[in-house]
This record gives sequence, C-alpha cells and structure tokens, in this order.
Amino acid sequence: MLATLVIGLREGLEAALIVGIIAAFLKRNGKSLLPMWIGVAAALVASVAVGVVLTVIEQSLPQAAQEGMESIIGLVAVFFVTSMIVWMAHHARGMKKELEAEAGQALREGTAWALAGMAFLAVLKEGFETSVFLLATFQASTDASLAAVGAVIGVLVSAGIGVGIYQGGIRLDLGRFFRYTGVFLILVAAGLVLTMLRTAHEAGWIVAGQQRTLDLGWLAPNGSIQAALITGVLGIPADPRLIEVVGWVAYLVPMALFMFWPAALRPRSGGARRLQLGIAIAAIAIAAGAAVVAPLALQPANRPLALAQGGEVRMSGDSIVETSGGHERRVTLPASASVTRDGVTTWTLRSTDPAAGPATLSRTALATQNGGRLPVGVDANRAPGPYRATWSAATTRSVRAADGALLDASQQQTRVVTLSGGGLSTPRTFSVSGGENWRASDAAVAAAGASRTAAIAEQRLWGAQVPAALVVAALVLAAFALRSFRRDRREAATPASGRPPASPLTAAQNRTSLHATH
Repeated sequence: MLATLVIGLREGLEAALIVGIIAAFLKRNGKSLLPMWIGVAAALVASVAVGVVLTVIEQSLPQAAQEGMESIIGLVAVFFVTSMIVWMAHHARGMKKELEAEAGQALREGTAWALAGMAFLAVLKEGFETSVFLLATFQASTDASLAAVGAVIGVLVSAGIGVGIYQGGIRLDLGRFFRYTGVFLILVAAGLVLTMLRTAHEAGWIVAGQQRTLDLGWLAPNGSIQAALITGVLGIPADPRLIEVVGWVAYLVPMALFMFWPAALRPRSGGARRLQLGIAIAAIAIAAGAAVVAPLALQPANRPLALAQGGEVRMSGDSIVETSGGHERRVTLPASASVTRDGVTTWTLRSTDPAAGPATLSRTALATQNGGRLPVGVDANRAPGPYRATWSAATTRSVRAADGALLDASQQQTRVVTLSGGGLSTPRTFSVSGGENWRASDAAVAAAGASRTAAIAEQRLWGAQVPAALVVAALVLAAFALRSFRRDRREAATPASGRPPASPLTAAQNRTSLHATH
C-alpha cells in the first residue's frame, strides 16, 4: 500500500502540477478552461484503458506467458520510473517557468486547444507511466486490494495538492519533494528489478544465477510487519537468488550515487568525462575478464555415476574407473576412438580378450552355461563330452563426457567359449551367459545431463550476457563523454557575444593596446 500510495502521489502530482500551471496561465490570459479539461479527461480515459487492456491480456495468457508479460511490464516500469527520477532531478526547480514558457509559445502559435493538447499529452504520459508502474507493483505486492487503495489515496492527495497550488494556498518546494520521494522510488524500482528477474526465471527466460544467497525468513517472517515492508513494499523476497541480488545492487548503487553524491564533490565537465571514460574502460576490462574466466570456472561437476547394478563409474583423466563388488577396473579412453559433437565426446570401444573359465566342460556344465540346454550343433549322442574349453570375452564399452565430466557409461560383454574334443568333429564356438554387464542408472545420467545444462546456462549468463551488458553500458558512457566533449568545443568556439573568438595575434595586440592605454 505504501509503495502504490507514493507512486500515485508522485505521478499524480506531476500531472496535477502541469494541469494547474496550464490552468493558471489560461486564466491569467482570459481563456476558457474547457478545452484543457477535455484534454485531461481524454488522457485519463486512455490511461485507464491501457491498464485494463494490459490486465485482460495478461489474464488470458498461460501461466508461463503471464510470467513473461509481468517481466516485460516490470522492465518498462523500471525504465519509466528511472527516467522520471532523472528528469525531475534536473528540472523540478525550473518546472513552472519551463511550462509557462511552452504554454505561452503554444498560445501565441494557436489557440486554447493547443494548450489542451499539451495537457492531454502531459496527463497521458503520466497516466501511462502510472498504469504500467502500478500494474508492475500490484504484481509484486502481496495484497492487490491494499495496493489499489494506496494508489487511489495517492492520486486523490496529489489532486488536492494540485488544486491548492492552483488556488495559491499551498506552496511546495518541488525540488525537495521530488528528491525525498525519489529515495523511496529508487528502492521500489530496485525491488521491481528483483521481481522482474524472478518472473523471467519462472517464465523460463532466465535459468542461470539461481543459487540461493540469503535467508531473510528470520528478518521478515510471513505475516509480520517486517514482511509487509520488505517483501510487500520493497519487493525483496525472503530467499533472494544470486542473479536477483546482482540486479538489485546493479540498479540501486548507481542510482543512489547519481541522486545523492554531494554537489561539491561532483566532477566538472572535463573531470566527468574522464570519470565516464574510466568507468567505461573498467567495464570493458571486467567484461573481457568474465568472458575468459567464466567458461573455465563454471565447468560441470565431474561426479561419479551410480551403476544400476550397484557400484559406480567415474572419469579420471583419460580413463574411466568402474568399481563394483569390491573390484576396481580402469579402462583407457583413446582419442582415436572418440567423436565430438556439440561439445559432447563419445567413445565406443570394442575388444575381444582372453577370459577365465574352466579348461574342460562336461555336457551338464555346458548346458548350464547355455541357460539349461545344450547349444545348437552339439549332439549329446555323438559328442557326449567332456570338452576342452577356450574362453574369451567380446566387450563393447560406450562412454559420453563433456568438459571433463562423465555424462553416461555402459558396458556390454558377451562370453565366448570354443569347444573341441569330446566327440566333436571340429571346434565349435558358442556365446554363453555370464558376461560382466553394467550401465549407469537412469537417475545418475539425468542428473549429469542437468548439471551440464545448468553449467552451460551459467557460462552463457556470466561469460556472454553479463559481459555484453557491460560493453553496452561502456558504449553508452563513452557516447555521453563524446557528446560532452563536442558540446564544450562548441561553447569554446562560440563566445557569449556570438562573434567568433579573436585570433591569438589579435588577442595579443588587444592586450598590448590595453597595457599602453594604462
């Protein structure tokens, strides 16, 4: 309620001041106020319509799309309130004179309807900003009804102050008023940044940076006054995530410095340019460092994978190590047997090796090895056994890994026995049971894949998206510095008299004449 009250009061007062100044100007010049009130009414209707349309559209969307729209509305609201704070910081004290000058020019060039157009555009701008800002605040509020009551009270109070200023009964220090309310609005806007990042995550737009940072449950327990203030007004949840904290600080600190840095310590033109360029260079350096370090530091965790049959398999350098039944087996993964696609390396290893087994097999033992019956091709009457046996194992191993982290592994093994003697006319080769087969469990594979997906998202956020934002901010600062430099050059080339500056020789002659005169 407090946040929406201040928003309604401040935005409403801006509109009321503009309307009041235009009304007083029309009254002094003997013009009718009817065109102005028509413009104001039309702007109010349009502003309410904007809020209603946005609400209807949002409610008609699926849940994820609603969260995405809330993020967009929050972004627009943060832009509006930031531009409003910055503009008022520079123009609050001279607002009345500027508006009266514009109103005089409009009246000279047209009629009272021109001033009606001014009032319409001014109120429409403030009304549209108020609709978007209040809608974003309602979405972040824990009680929408109280938030609406606060907004209505704020608008009504602002209207009363506007009438009082028009009648001359209220004198308001606009600079101080907008400065003090700006403090609160900066905190509210920072909370909107945090809320916007959370709804963007819920919409599936931001999947990285979701590590928990603080637990504020002890500070703002549910249902308490502290929770109403911290969560309901300032938009700070009890469990802020890393990206939310970064966004909150990235907005709050620069805005606070801009608003409250002592005027005596503010750098002048040349110093401001050097400061801007210094910050721009630092931002680019940080961006370059993040782009290099983040992909290296945010690798997926190389954890062992649990086996479906018990035990585990892990990656160790250029080998995998399978542990089960108290035994450990290491298999080297040669680069020649690998294929890499989309950052995932796959090894498929096939080998046939001698295997342990009894040197002779009776007919009964052979049937047991073959699942309870003699293999096809062995006639018990002609070849009753016992048979000489030579054992081997055909093994196929499949391994998938990315960035040194094991994603999946399995082994399929077939035991092969070659029989001779025992009545067999020629040696016979058969596949029998008993191979050492294992595979990583489905849960372990899913967890490894999710870990890699999360690592890629973190790398993209901190190694690409954040550096890109820093580069954009650096370019903006550099553009401001360049504009300031060009403005100073123009002012230096155009003296106050409007004549071009004298040449160094002429200036020296003038100084000589002056000294001679004295």
